[in-house]
Amino acid sequence: MGFFNKKNERTSICGCNCTTETIRTAGTDNVSSRIKVLGSGCAKCKALERTVKEALAELGMETAVEHVTDFALIASYGIMTTPALVVDGKVVSYGKVLNKEEAKALILKARGGQSVL
Repeated sequence: MGFFNKKNERTSICGCNCTTETIRTAGTDNVSSRIKVLGSGCAKCKALERTVKEALAELGMETAVEHVTDFALIASYGIMTTPALVVDGKVVSYGKVLNKEEAKALILKARGGQSVL
């Protein structure tokens, strides 16, 4: 019987090609010193990425900023509205483009007020 030989693999509710493995491991890759901008790559997402890089430069922090456009990975963070900002694995903002001062404050708060300056 064919029914008993099927693999019991859960698929995502979004209908994309992500598997339980990609969903389970999403966002867990070396999150200790990373900042991610989540979004499709639209003008607002690019503006947030630019602002975050400027904020990091003013804070004296040399941190890689990754722009995540994969909707399966974005959904794994529980984000429904982009752009979003993730600092060290924690979502700190979503649904708006931050100005430089807001970005600096959120980065410092997420990192416990640590600055290199």
